Amino acid sequence: MAGGVWTTQNKVRPGIYINFVNDAGSLGAMGERGTAAIGLPLSWGPAKQMLQIHAGENVKDVLGYDISSQRLLLVREALKRASTLLLYRLNAGTKASAAIGALTVTAAHGGVRGNDLTVIVQANIDDDTKFDVTTVLDGDAVETQTVSHVDELKPNRWVGFSGTGTLTPSAGAALTGGDDGSATNADHTDFLAALELEEFQTVALSATDNTLKGVYSAFARRLRESEGKMIQAVLENYPLADHEGVISVKNGVVLSDGTSLTAAQATAWVAGATSAAGVSESLTFQSYDDAVDALPRYTNSQTIAALEAGEFVFTASNGRVIVEQDINSLTSFGGDKGKAFRKNRVIRVLDGIGNDVKRIFEQYYLGKVNNNADGRNMLKSEIVTYLTGLQDANAIQNFDAQSDIAVLQGIDSDSVTVEASIQPVDSVEKIYMKVKVK
Repeated sequence: MAGGVWTTQNKVRPGIYINFVNDAGSLGAMGERGTAAIGLPLSWGPAKQMLQIHAGENVKDVLGYDISSQRLLLVREALKRASTLLLYRLNAGTKASAAIGALTVTAAHGGVRGNDLTVIVQANIDDDTKFDVTTVLDGDAVETQTVSHVDELKPNRWVGFSGTGTLTPSAGAALTGGDDGSATNADHTDFLAALELEEFQTVALSATDNTLKGVYSAFARRLRESEGKMIQAVLENYPLADHEGVISVKNGVVLSDGTSLTAAQATAWVAGATSAAGVSESLTFQSYDDAVDALPRYTNSQTIAALEAGEFVFTASNGRVIVEQDINSLTSFGGDKGKAFRKNRVIRVLDGIGNDVKRIFEQYYLGKVNNNADGRNMLKSEIVTYLTGLQDANAIQNFDAQSDIAVLQGIDSDSVTVEASIQPVDSVEKIYMKVKVK
């Protein structure tokens, strides 16, 4: 087997090429954040597929509507903060269709958006043996094909064509029969099964069904505790989860255009904002983008009760809406989890450490490095580099590379134990002032 050191990744022979370095810009870099996930019933688009939607991109060709449409309200809310949204269409729906003589036109996807499509067939002005077949969406032509016979037509992103024979002229045949259908709990289960294979930070549930809340809560627990995948689920009114992996949204908001969002709908924004928040950032007192009121508003005593119950609350403040406190649903403190674990900023630091160290180990050390003093010191050096980067980013504090980290031989010959003392930095949220008057 080949080996040695490497400068660029251009080796030809299989082997292990390792540079023994201690560079803050090497393997121990912080992983990127900003990916949220949500499964939604939609009126257009590929069903039962994980779509990757990036903030700012044109989604009309994929989702059938402009991002400003009310049909994509929750997609828009999630992308106010998230850089990437893993979107899964839960429902398949029924495809709209139309018959024009020997030609049958069928929408590319199920859903009511198909009913906004029309197909025009008219003689070509330059060649009277051919026809122009134009697909129209909401009055705008989206594609035209010039053919002589039905079977020459090719599908486009909006419709498919079938049939044989001669085309029949039509001033405009509207597609009908498109229906959204509905999403079942089984569809959510399929979504979570597909999502487990992806890299993400948060997943939102915009439904109010308690059975589904339990499913999503269990999903977050399992990924965190059994799979080592540190993610959070964002649910509405589910403080009984009592877990740092579940954020329970108490209330909704009113947007500047008058649109009211329930707590269930507001989970999309919370998931997006939480996924995008850095390890040294808290959402406490941050504004909900474009929101002007909380729905409903809560009194001081009601807000205190909600916070003590582990709920994520929105508060109206001078014409805007702020996050009262960036917390999760954990309220049972004790044992290995103290009060700091209810703070999402702290959890982001701890989750980042868990995810990144796992990634570094799997990519660069697992099965590649000897489990001896030299190999363990190399792993320790990488973890020190990583944690020093977190300290430089104000995510942790008081880290001492000499006393706060130890990489030891485990019980088995192929195991390693890492012991680390970490002090996450929290945000200043309370100021107690005493003023003496002389």
